[in-house]
Amino acid sequence: MTTRPIHFVKMQGAGNDYVYIDCFAEPVPADPAALSMRIADRHFGVGGDGLVLVMPSAVAAARMRMFNADGSESEMCGNGVRCVAHLVVARGRAPAGAVTIETGRGVLTLDVMPDGPRRSRVRVDMGEPFLKPAEIPVLVAEHAAAASANDSIVDAACAAIGPPEAWWEEAGLDPRMTCVSMGNPHATFYCRDVDRVPLEMIGPRIETHAIFPRRINVHFVEVRSPERVRMRTWERGSGITMACGTGASAVCVSGVLSGRTGRRIVAEVPGGSLELEWAASGHVFMTGPAEEVFEGSWWEA
Repeated sequence: MTTRPIHFVKMQGAGNDYVYIDCFAEPVPADPAALSMRIADRHFGVGGDGLVLVMPSAVAAARMRMFNADGSESEMCGNGVRCVAHLVVARGRAPAGAVTIETGRGVLTLDVMPDGPRRSRVRVDMGEPFLKPAEIPVLVAEHAAAASANDSIVDAACAAIGPPEAWWEEAGLDPRMTCVSMGNPHATFYCRDVDRVPLEMIGPRIETHAIFPRRINVHFVEVRSPERVRMRTWERGSGITMACGTGASAVCVSGVLSGRTGRRIVAEVPGGSLELEWAASGHVFMTGPAEEVFEGSWWEA
């Protein structure tokens, strides 16, 4: 026996792809975490980095709920929120220009610039980064990352990365980490060649280490100039992804804090590029694409 199909839109932002359900028109799934695991499966489902629900909001044009491919719910997704804003405008629920979206880290303001009916360029005010260990969170007492609970974790020793391995020299790894929260937690490591990092091996080890009580997104960054970096991401709950918007924002902040890059950078990710600025106001701004790929119907047995 089957129930009515769920209509969905597959969207991507710099290759970070999710299945989107417009809950203005569709019922909210009874168990979105379980649905995310099924629908995001790249062999037996639609395929994607997870599931995003676009829901009515009492305080914004729409509310975003985002579930990773493993079913865990995340507070924010920078590429995902751009796609949500595009969808709200494309479906006529808000005019182009300034659009507000309610997320797990609060209400964000985005500037939606349509490039056509199925694609927009979107600038997001990602808000201010959180830098204290308790805000990220990182358990300072368990390693030598910071001298006190009020210190930022910048170029700090990292118990999670483990003892030196052969790939460290190949990648030119600096094994110290810089940690930032953009409403969700991020750890950044710098290296000479991101392609030499065995991300599928080291990513899950760091993500799930005990010093990160809510797990963590992991980024390896190659600085090409003070205005440009290359980065690869192991995303909490989804694994290797082609882009991470909150991660690119965290990398921008990490570069400034560690003195490696300026306040405005382009982050080259496997799925394209993102423009970042940590403005004098303290807010981080990210600009990148949002694109509808296809629409379809999902039948729940």
